[in-house]
Amino acid sequence: MEKIASFTIDHIKLQPGVYVSRKDNIGTEVITTFDLRMTSPNEEPVMNTAEMHTIEHLAATYLRNHPTYKDKTVYFGPMGCRTGFYLLLAGDLSSKDIVPLMIEMWEFIRDFKGEVPGAAPKDCGNYLDMNLPMANYLAKKYLELLYHIDESRLVYPE
Repeated sequence: MEKIASFTIDHIKLQPGVYVSRKDNIGTEVITTFDLRMTSPNEEPVMNTAEMHTIEHLAATYLRNHPTYKDKTVYFGPMGCRTGFYLLLAGDLSSKDIVPLMIEMWEFIRDFKGEVPGAAPKDCGNYLDMNLPMANYLAKKYLELLYHIDESRLVYPE
């Protein structure tokens, strides 16, 4: 079997950033998959499921309510390795195209207080596995990168 695209990236060189993971044509539409890498793989500790679950709920809620991107959001969810998230958007997009959106979204997550949307038994299959304070902290940490992101964190390493 062929290796899938995400397994061909050198995870030893990979650092936190916003990367285009792949582009797929579905009918006449291009779907761009973004790798929102938050920790350095195999170097830093991975995120725990509770904060990742919280981020997933907040980011999905934010994106699906965004005036420009709500109809372009296909999916937002965690990577199995727990070093980041995947974001799938309709459109032929680059990493630079979504940096302003990512700053807005992670500021929303950093500043969010109160009940996490969808964190109730009737809305979620694991509603107790949430950690809002840690989600706020991780968003703040990722924003430090996003505010000063450069090309080296927008294109996968060779």
